[in-house]
Amino acid sequence: ETVGLGGFGEKGGEEDDPVFMVIPSPAFQNDLDDFLRGLQYTFPNGQTFGGIASTVSSLSRARIFCYSSSNSNNNHDNDDNNNAWSSPLPSVYGDGCVGVALRGDIRVDTMIAQGAKPVGGVYRVVAVGRNEPGSGVKRSNPGNDDAEVDDGSRSTIGAIVLDEAATAEEELGYQDQDLSATGDDENEADAKAAKRAQMAADYAKARIPKPPLAEANFLMRRLSDDDQAFMRRALLIGLERGGSIGKTPNELLRLAKGEGHRFTVRQVASAGMKDGSVTFPLGSVDVEVGARCRFFVRDGEFAKKEVEALWTGYKKKELSETLEGKDVSPVTGCMVFPTLDRGSKLFGGKAGYESGVVSTFLPGVPSISGFYANGVLGKLDGTIGGAPVGPNENMLHGSASCYVVFRSKTKRPFFSPKQAMIDAADAAAAKAAAKAAELELAAEDEKRSTMSKSSFGSEGQVAPRSPDGELIVRRREIHSGRSLSVSTVEWSVAEKMAKPTSALEGFMWEKETQVDRQRERIPLALLMSQCKAAMMDPSKPKPRDWIGPVKQAGADGKFVIIPECKRMEPTTGSLRKRYDLQKLVKQLTKAGAPSISVNSDSVLFGGSMEDITQAREASAAAAATESLDSNDGVIAPPVLASDLLLYPYQLYKLRLAGADAVNLVVGALDNKDLLYLTKIASTLQLQVVASVTSEVQIKMINKLGAGSVSAIALSNRELENFDFDTSGEQALNLLRSEALAAFRENHGADVPVLVEGRVGIIEVDGDETSYIRALKEAGAFGAIVAGGIAAHNEDDAEESIMRWAV
Repeated sequence: ETVGLGGFGEKGGEEDDPVFMVIPSPAFQNDLDDFLRGLQYTFPNGQTFGGIASTVSSLSRARIFCYSSSNSNNNHDNDDNNNAWSSPLPSVYGDGCVGVALRGDIRVDTMIAQGAKPVGGVYRVVAVGRNEPGSGVKRSNPGNDDAEVDDGSRSTIGAIVLDEAATAEEELGYQDQDLSATGDDENEADAKAAKRAQMAADYAKARIPKPPLAEANFLMRRLSDDDQAFMRRALLIGLERGGSIGKTPNELLRLAKGEGHRFTVRQVASAGMKDGSVTFPLGSVDVEVGARCRFFVRDGEFAKKEVEALWTGYKKKELSETLEGKDVSPVTGCMVFPTLDRGSKLFGGKAGYESGVVSTFLPGVPSISGFYANGVLGKLDGTIGGAPVGPNENMLHGSASCYVVFRSKTKRPFFSPKQAMIDAADAAAAKAAAKAAELELAAEDEKRSTMSKSSFGSEGQVAPRSPDGELIVRRREIHSGRSLSVSTVEWSVAEKMAKPTSALEGFMWEKETQVDRQRERIPLALLMSQCKAAMMDPSKPKPRDWIGPVKQAGADGKFVIIPECKRMEPTTGSLRKRYDLQKLVKQLTKAGAPSISVNSDSVLFGGSMEDITQAREASAAAAATESLDSNDGVIAPPVLASDLLLYPYQLYKLRLAGADAVNLVVGALDNKDLLYLTKIASTLQLQVVASVTSEVQIKMINKLGAGSVSAIALSNRELENFDFDTSGEQALNLLRSEALAAFRENHGADVPVLVEGRVGIIEVDGDETSYIRALKEAGAFGAIVAGGIAAHNEDDAEESIMRWAV
C-alpha cells in the first residue's frame, strides 16, 4: 500500500500476471532492494523492468512525476511537492518511484546484457568474511560451523583458489569457439599455443588459496593496457549462478543457445587492504563457501558480441516455440534501457548500436524506444533463460542494458504507426497508379481511334473500290521518296509520301512495317528452324484440334458461342476498364467455352503475341483445377489467334506462341496470298478460319480446295473505316446469299458458318437474343463474341454464354 499497489493483487490470478515498469529516482536506491523483493514476494509470477531516472550531470537532481485520477485530490506534506497534486497537474517527486502496472492481453520478454568480459580462470570461494585483528569476526571455512559471521561479512569474499576443472572446461569452450571461426595461419596458431602454455604456468601458481585482491593484482599484470586501466578503477567479480550443470560453460556460446548468463557480475564496494578481502554492497548478495567466481572487465568488443549472442538466443527460443506448435504473436514493440556508460564510446563510436541490433533481429518491429538510465532493473535472465535452478530475482544492475519485447498473447492485431504510414502511402500510390492507368488507357483509346479514323483514311474522301464493290487496297511503298547522295552515302528523302485510302489499307501498312522490324531481329530462316525443332520436340506443345470441340458443342442444335478476348476496339476504345487476360480466360474456361479466340494484334486492338501463350497456359491451368473440383474431365479449350495476317512469317510466330487455329481476313488478301497462307498454315498444323465481309470474298474461298478452311466467319465489320454495321444486316444478307450456298456445296455442309461483330449487342425489339435467334434461323452455326461478353455480365460469363446458346 505504501507504494500505491494496495488492492492491486485482488483482481486476477496467475493466469493474468502483472507486468511492472518502474522508474525510481536515484535517491530511492536505499529502499529499492526492499521494494523489488516486495514485488517479487507479492507477485511471484509477475515481471518487473525499468531504469533509474538519469540526469544531465552529477550536479543536477532527478525529478519523477506521475498522475493518477484516483489520487488527484490527495494532499501531500512533501516540501518538494507542495503544489504537485493540484488536479489535474501530475505529482512531481525528488525521491520516490513511479511505475505502470500492465495486465491483460500482453506478453513481455525481458533480457539483460552485462557487457562484462571474463578474464583469468574460474575460481572457487574457500573463505568468506574478513579476519582483522580485534574485529571479533572470524572467517567462515568449510567444516567450521562455529565460525562467527555478521551481516556485512556475508557479502565479503575472504579467499579464493583456482578451480582447475572449471577453468579447463572453460578453455575447451574457447577452443571450440576458435575452431568454429575462420582458420588461422600457423604463426597465429603457435602464438595461441604459447599463450596457453604461459597461462597454464600462471594457473599453477594460483592453486594456493589467496585473498581475491592479491589474485586480482597478479592477474592484472597479464592483461592488456586497457583492461589493466579498468581494473585499477573498478574491480568486477561475477558469482556463478545455479543451474549450470549440462549447460555450455562459455559465456557467449551459452547466451547464443538461449541458456542465460553463467555469472552475475557485481562491482566490489570495498576491499580490505590488510587481508586482501573484497566486499560487495551490503545486503546485495550472500556469498557461500564453495561458490565459483571470476574476474571481469568492461570491454566494448565483448559487449557487442554479448548483445548479438543474447538476441541470437532469444530468436532461437522463439523458433523452438514455433516448432513446438505454439502460437507466437508478432512483436508489437521493444524498449531498450541502457545505462549511461553504454553509449557510443563503449561501442567504438557507433551511435545507436543496440537499437540497430534490435532492428536487425526484429525487422518488423513497429517501435523501438527507451532512455539512458543510472541503472537498470529486472531479472538477469529475464524470460529467455528458461527456469534456472539458481537465483533469477529482480535486482539493480549498475552497468547493463535491459531489453523488453512486447507482444500480444492472443495474436490480436495492433496499430503500427509505421505500417499505417506504409499502408497510406501504398493506397495513395495505388490511387495514383489507377488514375495514371486510366489516363494512359484514355490516351491509348484516342490514339487508336484517331489512327483508324484519320491516319488510315483520307478525310472527306470515299475509298476507291473495284467494279465488284470490293475495296482496292495497295501494299506499302518501300522505295517512295527522292534519293539524295552525300559523298559516298545515298539517302532517301521522303517526298510526296502516299497516304492510305481506307482504314484497312492503313492497317495493312502498319502491320507490314511491324513484320519488317520483327524480321530484322529474328530472320525468317531462323524462325522456320525454331518451328521445325518445336514440331520434333515431344516436350513442346502441339496444336490441338480446334474445330472438333466447336462442332461437338453444336451437335445438339445449340447456337455455339466462341468468346473472344480483346483489349480494345479501334473505334470505341477499351472494352474493359481492367483487362486481365488470364483471369478472363479462366472465367471462360470454367463457363464451358468450346474455344477461345484471342486478338493478338498490337496496332489497333492492343494485343500481343504473348497473349496467345498466356491464354493457352491459363486455360490449361483452369481446366486442371476444374477437373479436380468436379471430378469430371474438363478439356482446355483450344485457342484461335485473331490478327491481320499478311505473311507466312506471322504464322510461324503464332505457331511458336501456342496457337491452335488462325483467323485470316480475306478482304486484305488476294487469291494468290490466300492460297499460299492456307497451305503454310496446314503445314504448321494450324486450322484456318476465314473472315469475310462480302460475297466476293466468299467466292474467293470457293476457289480453294475442300478442307482448306475449317470454318468461315461472316463479319459485320466495315473494312473501310473498321466500324460495324450496327443493324447486323450485313451478316444476315451473307447468310442468305448464293455465294454462301455455293461454299457449302463445295466445302461441305458440315463446315461451321460463324458470325462476328456486335453479336450480343445488336438488339431486335429491345432484345439481343432476338438477333441471335435470327442468325440461327438464317443458318448460322454460332458466333465469335467479344464486346457482347464485355458489355453483359463480364464477371459471370457463363450466364451470357448459356443464355445466348439457348
